[in-house]
Amino acid sequence: MKTDIQLQRDVLDELKWEPAVEASAIGVEVRHGVVTLAGHVASYSERRAAERAAQRVAGVKGVVVEIDVALPQSSKRSDADLVQAINMAFDWNSCVPANALKILVADGIVTLSGEVDWAFQRAAAVSAVRNLVGVRGVNDRIKLKSHVVKVHDVKKKIVAALHRQAQLDANAISVDIEGHNVTLGGTVDSWSERIAARNAAWAAPGVQNVIDNLSVAD
Repeated sequence: MKTDIQLQRDVLDELKWEPAVEASAIGVEVRHGVVTLAGHVASYSERRAAERAAQRVAGVKGVVVEIDVALPQSSKRSDADLVQAINMAFDWNSCVPANALKILVADGIVTLSGEVDWAFQRAAAVSAVRNLVGVRGVNDRIKLKSHVVKVHDVKKKIVAALHRQAQLDANAISVDIEGHNVTLGGTVDSWSERIAARNAAWAAPGVQNVIDNLSVAD
């Protein structure tokens, strides 16, 4: 098991290795395996890249992001320009259903709302916005439409998906379903495995909420 000091060093090294991140602008603290990132970056996409870099490090149990996005003057855009850019990004993205989402922008913070059929469509919409110049943050309030769920079938599909992924020990993960909600329990070896398990659950038809009770092994 890594100590907090070892984890801090590994996260700092991973941030330095990540070309999308200016590592010198980010401070790293670790307490009981939970990493806190703080500092200032020049874009929301850089903030996300720093978060993902920390999550990749073996032994990390959780990541708290306290990084501020301080846009340089050259990256600042009016809220009206951002709305127009987001609409265009959605129009050119085949994974985002046409006219399904509403866009609210306030001081560079984008809030997306509306309903889509699948979790991948929601993820595609959020991803399309994150990398736009001028975006300082994204609030995801997109809902998934309600569909008839056969509990046994959905659980069977999720478990099968977990078994197909070589990086996961599916036998260590429990899957419970109540209505449209999936609860994952058990222990995984890394934060990346935890994300993979969540993604597998979200991919099942009819799932509207994934409750992640997984823990990362010491």
